[in-house]
Amino acid sequence: MKRASSTSAEAGATGERFADALRVDGNAAAGILSELFVSDLTAARAKCAGCGVTRTIGALMVYAHGMGTVVRCPGCDRVVLRISRTPTHVWLDATGATSIVISRDAN
Repeated sequence: MKRASSTSAEAGATGERFADALRVDGNAAAGILSELFVSDLTAARAKCAGCGVTRTIGALMVYAHGMGTVVRCPGCDRVVLRISRTPTHVWLDATGATSIVISRDAN
């Protein structure tokens, strides 16, 4: 019985080492993030967390002012995105979108 738990512990340790070998810091996501955050996202599709309708971002209603930009769903008027700028950062709050789909170029 002791042998079985030893084998089980060894398998767990092997799995942990494998997981550690696959884990890297967030800088490794730079490539895929550069694919996502392209210069023109208006063709991307956002699904509203309020009503569940998916629309292109270009079809959403934008309210822009000095404090930032609020992007609302034209169907239910719920906030889908909030974007604001500071001198050193751009802040994106996408909690009003359950998903954002960005098409990849066919090139």
